[in-house]
Amino acid sequence: MSALPKKSTAQPAEIAPTPEDATEPLHAATAIEDVPVKIAAVLGKTKIDVAKLKTLGDSAVIELDRKVGEPIDLYVNDRLIARGELVMKDGVLGVTMTEIVRDDDH
Repeated sequence: MSALPKKSTAQPAEIAPTPEDATEPLHAATAIEDVPVKIAAVLGKTKIDVAKLKTLGDSAVIELDRKVGEPIDLYVNDRLIARGELVMKDGVLGVTMTEIVRDDDH
């Protein structure tokens, strides 16, 4: 007769999550959906004196530092995150991202 203990065939009891545990990931995921962010698509920049700005009429053109066809910069909360291109879809002007900018890229 062997002196080794018998192996148990009993399965460990499963612990059912409490209602708080079950909904916590859902609340965490949806909680950030209501956080506002500021998104800016920068077509170009320029400096202009207030006196010059006051003289501009309805059809005035302000020259920017970008050329037609160059990528535009996309900022989220004043942080450069991507570059993109202007697009027109169903009469609405929008932006499509073409490049994600990493912190060490700029």
